[in-house]
Amino acid sequence: MRFIKLSGREATIVRAIGFAEPMMGAELQDQTHMEVEDVTDTLNSLMSAGFVESLPYYDEVQLAEMPVTAFELNPAYANELRQALYRR
Repeated sequence: MRFIKLSGREATIVRAIGFAEPMMGAELQDQTHMEVEDVTDTLNSLMSAGFVESLPYYDEVQLAEMPVTAFELNPAYANELRQALYRR
């Protein structure tokens, strides 16, 4: 099992996305009260680690695409991410 440590921004994004349904980028920004650039950078770091997936699939999401892209947690990491949130 992999030990995941999330930064504060990453934990905020993971909590906002949740474990049930995908969430649009604009909704993420509204719910987290973070700047667009911060949300995009954090999502890109989570996507590069494989913890978050975008719908449609992107290797890296751009600022213009982020609000209209859906994001979901990778089900392969759901248990590890849940434990990382509890450890915070």
